[in-house]
Formats: sequence, structure tokens, C-alpha cells
Amino acid sequence: MRRIDRKELDEEVATHMPQKILIIEDEPTLARLLSYNLSQDGYEITVIDHGTEGLQAALQKMYDLIILDIMLPGMNGFEILSRIRQSGMRTPIIILTARNAEEEVVQGLKHGADDYITKPFGVAELLARVSAVLRRTSGDDTSLTQTASKENVIHAGELLIYPEKYEVVLHGEAIPLRPKEFEVLLYLVQRPGMVITRDDLMNVVWGFDYIGGQRTVDVHVSSLRKKLEMNQQSVQIDSIRGVGYKLVMNKKVSAPR
Repeated sequence: MRRIDRKELDEEVATHMPQKILIIEDEPTLARLLSYNLSQDGYEITVIDHGTEGLQAALQKMYDLIILDIMLPGMNGFEILSRIRQSGMRTPIIILTARNAEEEVVQGLKHGADDYITKPFGVAELLARVSAVLRRTSGDDTSLTQTASKENVIHAGELLIYPEKYEVVLHGEAIPLRPKEFEVLLYLVQRPGMVITRDDLMNVVWGFDYIGGQRTVDVHVSSLRKKLEMNQQSVQIDSIRGVGYKLVMNKKVSAPR
């Protein structure tokens, strides 16, 4: 009989543990709908109906995913989102937005949300988005982040890009990028001078099963440009009208060291 060591046992237990989802939603009917359907799909659910208490829970306990409403008592969803990201936590977050509220979507993505669901929504869409976000952020995707991890550092103009650490450094100063901004930059940097379509970026960075629109790409590129504006003399991201984007460098990308 083969002896199973403690490490194997721990991995086996971890594999079968349900993923934990925190729902911060104050509308009782919607909270019950979310909780019931996600529980039925095998997730372990915690529901909190107050903004301040929801933030405390998010910071104090490890969750695999947070579903966050925007309009909450005590503290709104944007503030919660900002504080979570400022703390350094990368827990994936899906925001719940009202119909025709594009500004909420843009604001949420700028604050660090990974995806959004527009109310009202169907159960199938809810489960599909949750599954897709968890798959992307857990590393199950055969995506850009996995292939890039083999590299040490990439030089792009004056930028130093560290794929394994998700870090970008300019003149000795770290540039704070959200995970998806980093992945967009990395994909463009690895293809200098090439026109990259929005569809390409969507498929590589967000995954083929991402349900959101191309506006998500534009928001992330816009935010990325602002954060890189100090480096425009050597690296810039050009818009190609009706197609996508191209990274232009006055200095060629050097081979990874």
C-alpha cells in the first residue's frame, strides 16, 4: 500500500474544498437569489448587507471572489473597491450595476473591478461570469500570464517589466498597475509595432469566454496610458481607429535577461 504524505493529503483536501464567495448586497431578494444559486453550484457563500461591514470582512478573511453592489449603506461599492485594491489584495471582484449605467461600469473597472453584471440578470449569466472570473484569476487559463512567467525581466524603453512579480519599474520607481493593465501592457510589449485588435486583447487577457464588451479593453488601455505618461518619449500606446492598439517604442525591446 502506497503511503500518502502530508503534502499530498493537504493538496487533496484543498482540491475538494468549495470556493468561498463574499456577497456584499443590501437588497434582500437579490442577496437571496445570489446566495441560493451560487450555493447550488457548489460555492461557500457569505452575505453581508452593509458596506463598512463588507469591507471589514473582505480585508479580514480570504475569499476566492467578491460580488459587490454599488449602492450600499455605510459605504458605497466604489469606496470598498478602492480600499481593497489599496490594501494590495488581488481578490477578483465582480460589481453589480444598474441597466444603462455605463458610467458605473467604467468607474468600477477604473477602481479595479475584474468584471461586472448588469441588473437584472439571469442565473445562467451569473454562473457563467463567476466561473469565468475564477478560472482566469486562479491560473487555470492557458493565458498570457502563464507563458510570461518563464521570463525574468523585459526591457521596453526605460521600463523594466517583471512578469513573475507583475511589476513595472520606471527610473527606479514602481508603477502601480492593476493585474489586467499589466497583462495588456505585457502582451503589447511582446509585440512592438504590431497592430493588436481589441478582440485579440479580449481573448488573451480576459479569455475567450469573457462576456463583457470591448469597452473593457478601452478603459484599461486609457488607464494604462495615464500611468505610463512619464515614459511617453520611449514607449507609447497608439490607437488604430476602428481596429485596436499598437505599442510604439523609440528603443527596441531587449531580450529577456
